[in-house]
Amino acid sequence: MKPEFCPVCGAEVPANAKACPGCGADEKTGWSDETVTEGLGLPDEDFDYEEFVKREFGAGKKNPVPHGIHWFWWVVAVAIIAAFVWGLLRH
Repeated sequence: MKPEFCPVCGAEVPANAKACPGCGADEKTGWSDETVTEGLGLPDEDFDYEEFVKREFGAGKKNPVPHGIHWFWWVVAVAIIAAFVWGLLRH
């Protein structure tokens, strides 16, 4: 797989080029799949997602999911509706 930009020097590689015009890198010296994807920060093949979640978010902890709207926001909503209705009835 030929990259658009050379992973060795960063020069733009034309579509039909066999090697980088900037540094001469080619499939054997710098365009291998490992070299092209090396700087992307991709996880290793043996990456354990479950272990990552436990390490990042704590084992056994579940994210608290709010159930319903907090009473304060109900009061605010009712007050806004009351003010709106009162404003309509005044005119």
